Amino acid sequence: MKTKSLLKDITLIQLFDRFDTDEKARKHLEGVLWKNGVICPHCNCNDQTKFAERTANPEKKIRAGLRFCSNCKSQFTVTIGTVFEDSKIPLRKWLIAWYMLCSSKKGISSLQLQRNLELGSYRTALFMAHRIRHALKENGYSEKLSGTIEADECFIGGVSTGKGTGIHYLFL
Repeated sequence: MKTKSLLKDITLIQLFDRFDTDEKARKHLEGVLWKNGVICPHCNCNDQTKFAERTANPEKKIRAGLRFCSNCKSQFTVTIGTVFEDSKIPLRKWLIAWYMLCSSKKGISSLQLQRNLELGSYRTALFMAHRIRHALKENGYSEKLSGTIEADECFIGGVSTGKGTGIHYLFL
């Protein structure tokens, strides 16, 4: 399955269709986090011959997406080291919550998140919102933006006497 990034021009309905199962959400997250192949979070091994994906088996308590690194002899999933780690909330709800928090101009309340995602409690929604906001404040991008950069509105210039209050540009 090819992974498309969640950029512009996607509706909430399309998002729910894209992540209607946790398997699809996990595959998307693997495509985003492991673009160049699987990396063990314990030993940082990226030798693809060292990894074995375990098939999901609820009877033996083997969850979907569980991998084994023969280099350090440890098990891991794509959620290790992310805000999704140690959460019993379905991954599809995490990704939809992420989209809702980032796409709203003025943000979204935890109560609204609880209602929209049918979460069990307000505390669960608050927990998710806090984790997502914490992840967004981390400076994970060291490279400067390049290429064509779009912005809705910006105010350039200062106050000039007799010429208005500045220059107002609208970027499209």
